[in-house]
Formats: sequence, C-alpha cells, structure tokens
Amino acid sequence: MTIRIVGVAGSLTAPSRTIELVEQIVAEIGRHLSVESEIVRVDELGPAFAGTLHRRDLTSEVERAVVAIETADVLVVASPVYRASFTGLFKHLFDFVDQYALVDTPVLLAATGGSERHALIIDHQFRPLFAFFSALTLPLGVYAHDSDFTDYLISSPRLRERLEKAVAKAVPLIRSNLAEREEIARTLAGLVEAVPERDPRAPVRLLA
Repeated sequence: MTIRIVGVAGSLTAPSRTIELVEQIVAEIGRHLSVESEIVRVDELGPAFAGTLHRRDLTSEVERAVVAIETADVLVVASPVYRASFTGLFKHLFDFVDQYALVDTPVLLAATGGSERHALIIDHQFRPLFAFFSALTLPLGVYAHDSDFTDYLISSPRLRERLEKAVAKAVPLIRSNLAEREEIARTLAGLVEAVPERDPRAPVRLLA
C-alpha cells in the first residue's frame, strides 16, 4: 500500500535547514514504506495568506496546501525556533486546518535552532498544538542544531542517527495506524451494505 506523506516546513526563507530536515525525514520514511510525498513550504506560501483571516479568502495555492495537510496519511512537520516557539506563519497555516481533519493522523515532529535549549519546543509547543487536533504525535521528535548542517545540508552523523532512530520508532506505529483505519473503513462499508434500501413508495410507520 502506498501512503501519502506531507511534509510541512515552517521556515520563512530558503535555502533552509528546516526544509532540508523535513525532506530527509520524508526520504527516510520512504526507505521503509511505499510513499507518495509532498512538501508544503511556508516560505513559498507566506505572502499569499499572511493577512488572511478566513479560509474562504485563501488563494487556490494555499487552499491546496491546506487540503494536502488535511488528507495526508502521515505528516512530517518542522519549524525553526523563534522566541521559543514555531514561526507565526507555520501556526497561521494550521489555523485554517479543519479541527477534525487530523484525528489519529500520525505526525512526526521536528525543529531546528541555534541552541540546544530550544529542543523543548517539540514537547512544549508542537505536541500541544497537535493534541488540539487529536492527531497521533509520534514518540520521538527530531531536533537539529545549526551546527548539524553544512551549507544547509545535514552533515552531522549524530543528527542522521537521531533521524533514523525516530523514523524506525515511527514506522511500526504508522503501519498499525493505517491497518486500523482500513479495518474501520471496511467495517463501516459493510454496515452500509447491510442496511436495506427503503422503497420511497412504501408508507412510513409512525411509532405511537
């Protein structure tokens, strides 16, 4: 089975360590599973929705990005750290995502920053955000320090090891999650088929 992975990179500029991190995590998942992938880049969408308040006013490009997020089988999300949190435009993008679209969707969390102290963003900022959506945040996040990159490409063996470990822990949960979803879908389809179609001409009986 091929799964749809959507990466969301919250960087405001390019080239970007955050974009590189998202792309490498998505690629690593692709080494374990059959995937179709798409990367949503906030730096490309930013001017198109920065001042937008309502989803109905989004451009078609941003609307496509939101729909891609809502319909993903797996999300990989990352942001550079600003003021101990993710970027404002990263959060603003998720302001347009339907509250119930990500229920039980596996989400692998990642971030980049200039200080090891910022690693807490994964547990103190990302997990609460995706808890609101009732998404399934995967157990290991990936935090990368600026020194883990050379010319915006991953050069640190330690970061590569952490990335691979996070994906290795995530893959069994992703497989289990998708199998459970398929089983629920089959069950619901069976229930629909089992309900006899009512003849519209038949009289309606009202209970006393």
